[in-house]
Amino acid sequence: MAGQIYNKHANFRNRELSWLEFDLRVLNEARDKSLPLFERLKFLSITSSNLDEFFMIRVASLKDMVHAGYKKTDIAGMTAQQQLDAISEKTHDLVGKQYNSYNRSFLPALKQNHMIIIDQHQDLSEKQAAFVDDYFMREVYPVLTPMAVDSSRPFPLISNKTLNIGALIRNDEQDREFDFATVQVPGVLPRYVQIPSDDAEDTVIVLLEEIIERNIHKLFLNHEVICAHPYRIMRNADLPIDEDEAADLLKEIQKQLKRRKRGEVIRLEVEDDMDKRLLKILKKELSVTESDIYKIKGPLDLTFLMKVSGMDGFEHLRYKKYIPQPVPGMDPSADIFSQIRKGDILLSHPYQTFDPVVDFVRQAAKDPDVLAIKQTLYRVSGNSPIIAALAAAAENGKQVSVLVELKARFDEENNIIWAQMLEKAGCHVIYGLRGLKTHSKITLVVRRDEDGIRRYVHLGTGNYNDQTAKLYTDMGLLTCAGPIGEDATAVFNMLSGYSEPPKWHKLVVAPIWLRDKFMRLIERETNHAREGRSARIVAKMNSLCDAGIISALYEASCAGVEIDLIIRGICCLKAGIPDLSEHIRVRSIVGNFLEHSRIFYCYNDGFEEVYMGSADWMPRNLDKRVEIMFPVENPECMEEVKHILSAQLADNVKASILQPDGSYEKIDKRGKVPFNAQAYFCEKAVKEAARDDEDEHEVRRVFEPLYHIED
Repeated sequence: MAGQIYNKHANFRNRELSWLEFDLRVLNEARDKSLPLFERLKFLSITSSNLDEFFMIRVASLKDMVHAGYKKTDIAGMTAQQQLDAISEKTHDLVGKQYNSYNRSFLPALKQNHMIIIDQHQDLSEKQAAFVDDYFMREVYPVLTPMAVDSSRPFPLISNKTLNIGALIRNDEQDREFDFATVQVPGVLPRYVQIPSDDAEDTVIVLLEEIIERNIHKLFLNHEVICAHPYRIMRNADLPIDEDEAADLLKEIQKQLKRRKRGEVIRLEVEDDMDKRLLKILKKELSVTESDIYKIKGPLDLTFLMKVSGMDGFEHLRYKKYIPQPVPGMDPSADIFSQIRKGDILLSHPYQTFDPVVDFVRQAAKDPDVLAIKQTLYRVSGNSPIIAALAAAAENGKQVSVLVELKARFDEENNIIWAQMLEKAGCHVIYGLRGLKTHSKITLVVRRDEDGIRRYVHLGTGNYNDQTAKLYTDMGLLTCAGPIGEDATAVFNMLSGYSEPPKWHKLVVAPIWLRDKFMRLIERETNHAREGRSARIVAKMNSLCDAGIISALYEASCAGVEIDLIIRGICCLKAGIPDLSEHIRVRSIVGNFLEHSRIFYCYNDGFEEVYMGSADWMPRNLDKRVEIMFPVENPECMEEVKHILSAQLADNVKASILQPDGSYEKIDKRGKVPFNAQAYFCEKAVKEAARDDEDEHEVRRVFEPLYHIED
């Protein structure tokens, strides 16, 4: 196998520790004082939500391995227990940096800008305290359910990710015995409440848990409250779905979702000054170890800062909201099918609007000449216009087939609801495939045109979610090219009936063919380099942790192939190591939008090839999911995709460069013109929408072409 000689533990970095490096890069954006203050709040919030998911899935999976006695090491040579130990150390350090920034940087900066967050109820003025007490009785008290624990009442089930207040109570001061009690901070109420300010210029908010803690004695009348402190738990949310034994996948997933509520507690967050007696009870009842406890110097769960960042009246502290622009050359009022027939249409979100994708399905639903619509759905929005259009199409008599992936993590319940609704509308719904997640993004519309049946296809790198399309950078292609249409039909036949085509024309599908295709592309560049020809690979993705791909890249680097990788998150490859990866450069871009597109470029001895798709270079994408990679062959579209890669390689503002020791460093901009690729593409889209191309061509000339080989 190509690259096998480079497949040693010392040549790889651990996946989980690499992910923590990514979350640190997100935190570093929050700590960047050159950004508007409320934009920094968003990044601090994202750091917390990222950690939550990391624990519920990745840490939970490692704990399962330890419990099962699993001793096999990962590609970096670490056992599950060694990974947990390293994760605990790094995560405690990361959380410490989070709250150090919150307390020392954010709170003073917010106060300076007339925003005051009260996260200790003792800091309320007399006037504010009276307001808070009244609010508690009117709005909060009726919703609360206090639960005491004694000989007749067992320790209650504490829900995952909920904020709670634990208390020690006793009958009177003479009573030496005390009981444990807890109350959940209700998620149906706002996490913070705006209260009167002693200064008219200030906006003051107080956290809901502080309101409850201040008034907790009203929940336990005739008892003395010895102490009360907030706490929060994280449970194992990695669903063990046995698809081989499940007669009905839908029912199996519904059953497992109920079990998720009772998963093992893998993290306990508490106030730093929590009473030791209270902490001892929580530690025992929740069965957590000392390393699983995070003592927080500040409010638990900083995700509330995302909503704070959206408060009215602080426009000067955030960027002006970007509005996705029209796709150049597309007329939203015209027939979309006639526009696709003129040539392939490249879509770049969120710089360009997601509307053409929605219109593609909407027009197909109403068009009397459309015979069938087929689509894969992985994650969709809460009020999805695409779901509504598919339902309307079925009601209009179209043949509608939809694969709804029920195993899309944390979207299982949402997808079950959509799948059942589509079935009621008359759609043929496939509930995913046994043993595989269907992660590909493809829509096929079969239409009777004047010259016969024609297949129109949308292929993308991101989900059919009109909301995240405003936040994630993704690419899409609308085409009616015959070979792609044939392959699209074969994909859906394979998904619905296990029928594999005799050959593929343009599309490359995982889990059977995609890995081999990537290996052949890398090997071809390697051979060109060995023959003394120019060789270049540029790949953009979310994560890289596949040992086979990394080994092949090492071999290519040693042969002289110039390799640039744009990897947002996990990267298990070591860059810049002599005699291993000295020709490999890795950068991560963390900016206002989440980098999500997957793009692959090969120089191919001057016969350049560009591909896009739904798969990262990870074992799960290449071996355990249905993924699609598609070529970009239209010359104008290819040039635009190459231009996107060139611009990202030129970014010296939001890009961090992977160092040989595994750390990431921002680029030294001294003496250089700052260039932010995301800001550039926003500006570019606005100019193109206004048909102002003159400046655009001027900007393009500052980038090196992709096939440029550095000396």
